[in-house]
Amino acid sequence: MLGFSKKKKNNDANDSVDAAAYMDSVTETDEQEGLETNLSIPDDWTIPNEDRYVYAFHNTESPKLKANQISIYGMELSKLKNNSFVATALIRNTVTKSIQFGPTTILLLGPDKEVIAKKEFDLGRLGDIPPNGARPWTLTFPTEDIIQDMDTPHEWSLAFELKKKHQLDLEESWEQSIADETKANLEKVVENAQPLKPGEMNFMGLSAKRQDDGGLAVTILIRNGSDKNVNLEQVPLGFKDATDDEIARGSFKMDNFTIKTNTSKPWTFIFPASMIKQDDIDLSRWQVYPIQ
Repeated sequence: MLGFSKKKKNNDANDSVDAAAYMDSVTETDEQEGLETNLSIPDDWTIPNEDRYVYAFHNTESPKLKANQISIYGMELSKLKNNSFVATALIRNTVTKSIQFGPTTILLLGPDKEVIAKKEFDLGRLGDIPPNGARPWTLTFPTEDIIQDMDTPHEWSLAFELKKKHQLDLEESWEQSIADETKANLEKVVENAQPLKPGEMNFMGLSAKRQDDGGLAVTILIRNGSDKNVNLEQVPLGFKDATDDEIARGSFKMDNFTIKTNTSKPWTFIFPASMIKQDDIDLSRWQVYPIQ
C-alpha cells in the first residue's frame, strides 16, 4: 500500500507549467491562483480504499496552483532491487476543460534539481483529466533511463520536460541581409514542416537556381531535432534534378557553423560549374542530400 511519507519531497508550485505547452488553446478565467484540485479516479479503475485515502491526503497536501496549469506532484519514491526507481505521482490540471496527454517525458530530480532519471511515458493511458482534477499514476524508471545512480534521495521531485517549439535560427549575416517578408516565410516553413523525430537531423531543400556563370545555388534548411548543438565543419552534398540523375556533388567547408538544439538554419550552397556534370538541368523537381 502507498504510504503517507517515506522520503521528504521537494515538490514546489514552481514545478507546475503553463498548460499552453501541451494544448492548442486554453480559455482565460477570472480565477488566477490559489486553486485546489480534486482527486479524480475513473470508475473502471480498481484501487483499494486505503490507497484512495492516501491519494486524497497527498492531494490535500499538494501546493495550490494558478489557473491553466498542469502539475506532476510526487507522492512516494522507492528503489527496487534491480536498481530501477518507482515513483507514485498525482497529475494535476487547473484548465477549464478536460485534458489528455500523449507521450510525455518526465524527469526524476534530486535535492538540487539535478536529473536522476529521464523517461518518456505514454500518459494517454491516464484518460481525460477533468478541470481541477488530480489523477494518480505510477512511473517506473528502469536502469537504462537512470542518468545518475544513487540511493533513494531524501529530497526529490518530478517534472515535465518542456521542449521549446522548434524555431528558425539565422546566421548573423542572414539576419542583417534578408527582408522581413523572407524571414516570415522561413518561419512558416519551419512551423509547417514535418516534426523531427528525437535526435533526428535532416536537410530540407528550399530553392535551387542556375547562376549566370553556370554554377548552381541551392538553399536548404538544416534541421536539428536533437537535444544538443551540432557543429558542422564539412558538408558533403549531392544534387539530383527531375531526371533523378545526380548532376552535382561536392564538399563544402563551413566556418564555425552551429545548428542549435531544436532549431532549423537556412544556408545557401553553391556548386560551381566545375562540379556540374551536365549542361541541361531540369529543376522542375529536385532533391539535395548529404553524402555519407
